[in-house]
Amino acid sequence: MGEVVDLVSNNAPFFVKDYHDYYKTKRGYHKRSLNSNERWNVIGTMSFMNQPILAYANEIRNAVLIIHREKAHSYYMSKDTYQHMIENNKHTDNKELMIIQNAVHTDLYDRKEVIPFDKIEKFYKEYLK
Repeated sequence: MGEVVDLVSNNAPFFVKDYHDYYKTKRGYHKRSLNSNERWNVIGTMSFMNQPILAYANEIRNAVLIIHREKAHSYYMSKDTYQHMIENNKHTDNKELMIIQNAVHTDLYDRKEVIPFDKIEKFYKEYLK
């Protein structure tokens, strides 16, 4: 590949430019990816996760590690979910919100130097015995 599949307007929102940088260039392009070609993928289970199931997040007893990128457009969701999860929950010592500073949404797809593997491993070893 190597070529830009389509162009993004300078006026486009930051997250559109972010996705474009990944899906529409050599970095993340794949010929069978909807996001790389004619459309963005708009089908998924996120609406289920974002609405009914999150109403019960503060009942979770198991360990939860939420990892999010500081500059991702959906950063607010992880912060809100974490706050709801620990609110009135007796089991907060095994919950963590890990924010990757200066990272955008797609950075955790392939930028190994930004992914805190050591912190993730530590969390797993401590809580997933």
